[in-house]
Amino acid sequence: MSTSLLYHGFGLRGYDYQRTIYEESAVRFRLRQKRDSLRCPACRSEDVQRRGQVRRVWQHLPIGSKPVFIELDVARVYCRRCRVIRQVNVPFADSQRTYSRAFARYVLELRQSMTITHVARHLGVSWWMIKDIEKRYLQTHFSRPKLKHLRQIAIDEISIGKGHRYLTVVLDLESGAVVHVGDGKGADALKPFWKRLKASHAWIEAVATDMSPAYIQAVYENLPDAELVFDRFHVVKLFNDRLSDFRRQLYREATDQLEKDVLKGTRWLLLKNPEHLDDIRNERERLEEALSLNQPLATAYYLKEDLRQFWEQSSRSAATRFLNDWCARARASGIRFLQKFANTLEGHRTGLLAWYEYPISTGPLEGTNNKIKTLQRQAYGFRDQDYFRLKIYALHKTKYVLVG
Repeated sequence: MSTSLLYHGFGLRGYDYQRTIYEESAVRFRLRQKRDSLRCPACRSEDVQRRGQVRRVWQHLPIGSKPVFIELDVARVYCRRCRVIRQVNVPFADSQRTYSRAFARYVLELRQSMTITHVARHLGVSWWMIKDIEKRYLQTHFSRPKLKHLRQIAIDEISIGKGHRYLTVVLDLESGAVVHVGDGKGADALKPFWKRLKASHAWIEAVATDMSPAYIQAVYENLPDAELVFDRFHVVKLFNDRLSDFRRQLYREATDQLEKDVLKGTRWLLLKNPEHLDDIRNERERLEEALSLNQPLATAYYLKEDLRQFWEQSSRSAATRFLNDWCARARASGIRFLQKFANTLEGHRTGLLAWYEYPISTGPLEGTNNKIKTLQRQAYGFRDQDYFRLKIYALHKTKYVLVG
């Protein structure tokens, strides 16, 4: 193999080819550094004197199924300018690594469509080497997301395992990138984010979140000029949870066996949107039968359907009138949970109406949370939480490839 092939084929420059060692399971290339390429690694001076050498071996790009290793006697030089003895730099590999940079790039390309285990098996290296390469790359590019250009964000928590383990996630709604992952849930998980956000001098216009008192207080304290927008999904979900509890209460209080039988199978019918009811399974007929037998349940159901129209109004003023009318009807119904929910909406009126100035939600963040769960499920969990957090930061750059 000539020196030109060494440069054009392997991208190695400044070295002379000595010989090739063919082994049963690998190929080794012995190289020698050119004398005129020696430089002081600190000041880059050419006025150096060679003072010994250290033999090192790096894994390089494979040839077919054969692993390739590069052997090089790395020179130690005395710099007359610095008056210090140092080991020269090796431009094709990072210090204290046993693989070349080209090998690391190849691993990252394979990781886009292969698991760590399969990449390690394909290249004949350890699982830990592949993980180390990817983790170092993630740390370099994603460990500290830039916050300066943030304008609209969403905040929510995600359960990551048994034992009530949570992560609090902050998403940039414009780019879709995760900009903060905090341990636990509540205001304490956001403290590091507020500190970095203040240092970045970012101007946040709006924040989408649920109606958690901890998040509301944290946003008001740290972003007093931002518009707080309560998420549509969480409002509807909260009402659906209360409606399910109400149906359960009506079932326990029912004395007529027919009414009990009808109420027993209607939970999901009550929560479904009317347009999604399956006529083949007679879901619409079963729902109407249940509503006709129980007037309080019918009142709560129709108010639930009306509440969905709050986000379909033509303007903020129209939405204000709609909200006033809905709360009045809920209070007049005489149903306790509807009256309490009306008070809840009244107490969060500003955040609900803010949707008409900033029509944002935590929907994109819910999608990101699903990706996080998929990521965790595919890996059968993560023992290295720092690595897990870095993978979350890089989710918006992840490419999903169908293989097999």
